[in-house]
Amino acid sequence: MSSIKSKLPAFQESIFSRMSALAKSCDAINLSQGFPDFEVSPALIALVNERMLAGDNQYAPMAGLLSLREAIASKIQRIMDVSVLPETEITITCGATEAIYATIVAMVHTGDEVMVLEPAYDSYVPAILLQGAVPVPVSLTDDFEIDFDALKAAVSPKTKMLIVNTPHNPTGKVLDKASMLAIEEFVLQNKILLLSDEVYEHLVFDGHQHFSALELEALRQQSIVVFSFGKTFHATGWKVGYSIAPEAITREIQKVHQYLTFSINTPVQAALAVYLKDENNYKNLPSLFEQKREFLAQYLEKSVFTPLPCEGTYFMLVSYDGFSDKSDMEMAEWLTRHHGVATVPISPFYQGKKDRKLLRFCFAKNQKTLAAAGERLCKI
Repeated sequence: MSSIKSKLPAFQESIFSRMSALAKSCDAINLSQGFPDFEVSPALIALVNERMLAGDNQYAPMAGLLSLREAIASKIQRIMDVSVLPETEITITCGATEAIYATIVAMVHTGDEVMVLEPAYDSYVPAILLQGAVPVPVSLTDDFEIDFDALKAAVSPKTKMLIVNTPHNPTGKVLDKASMLAIEEFVLQNKILLLSDEVYEHLVFDGHQHFSALELEALRQQSIVVFSFGKTFHATGWKVGYSIAPEAITREIQKVHQYLTFSINTPVQAALAVYLKDENNYKNLPSLFEQKREFLAQYLEKSVFTPLPCEGTYFMLVSYDGFSDKSDMEMAEWLTRHHGVATVPISPFYQGKKDRKLLRFCFAKNQKTLAAAGERLCKI
């Protein structure tokens, strides 16, 4: 073709892919992209193998295996005391990314506005733009709290949706019940939808508690809540997630889902349906990752980097302000090329590329990896 008119002309390779590729080329320790370098539970792998050998290798139902949706509903009831209908309110998707994308495609129309709290995960804005809609960035405060005055100032008659993320990537902030109640008031008052990205639901530390949009009944009626098995069970390459939404919204999401991926990996779904029934398979995750966070933080405290508070996720922000005047992109590349540790700069999480001299470190790694990275950082 002589020319191609891009629908996303301003977007190139994601910062995660870029930094991971640079890490590989420099033989650097990769603390940039958010994937664990330790093994998936052997019991879960055995369950997947068992289901493959049993013949669960053909298309699953479009909405997902009912056994998995029932297991999800039971888990939600058990930990949140919220009743979800597995037949009509749950959709199994190709990771949380597809759930987010299918939701935006289904519910957002040309000319609509979608409010995005920044810094924001990088899949939100492209999905909005591809619908001919307008992303409206609203910055979090310097302490990464929601600025409700800024939200109220940015809302308009064209506003269709607000996207929130808790626990929050990249900041590690966790929304408490008071914040979610304020979100509920804002959403109901303005008659908009809430897309709540809760993929790190089990990775919450220091006595903080994950509070889901599902736990407020009125808010739930105008919400789509997204979760990820990849994040929960250290299996990001399996790309299995799910959305929960009221029946009418779920129908619209599934209209998109059936023409986007149609169905998701059958033996993995069948295995997860069994594995999810034992709460021991996820209830100890906070202590596991809190230990990893503290292990890396002990090294950082002896380095030129200052770790910021991290309430959840498996990411930690660090500041190098006062050490260098390099931009965060320059600093990330310099660390990778000259000191063998790859990180992610935070400016790409802002549409305006706001540079606060912050880097994101992923601590979902084994102790050997974290120690090697920590030793290199302490030599700077």
